[in-house]
Amino acid sequence: MDDAKAARKTLTRADLAQAVFREVGLSKNESAELVESVIEHICAALERGETVKISSFGTFLVRQKSERIGRNPKTGEEVPITPRRVVSFRPSNTMKERVAAGNRQRE
Repeated sequence: MDDAKAARKTLTRADLAQAVFREVGLSKNESAELVESVIEHICAALERGETVKISSFGTFLVRQKSERIGRNPKTGEEVPITPRRVVSFRPSNTMKERVAAGNRQRE
């Protein structure tokens, strides 16, 4: 696969399950169930407002955004944006370094 295609590739749940199947040796069904279970645990923790920290990867945080005034880009009309909770991701330094190293390899 060339660099342009690799840059556009999206890693899916099926890809993760396939990686678990190859590297851990569980059956394909067990691998898919394991991936789903991990994702479900992460989602449930975030729903409860908890922080999810995965060492050497990063931290998922739930932030509360206040009500604010936004603007409709088509009409320019001001529109109130309701308060809400959002998920943000803060990569670890290790992840930042790995991504930066990948960028240097493509140059």
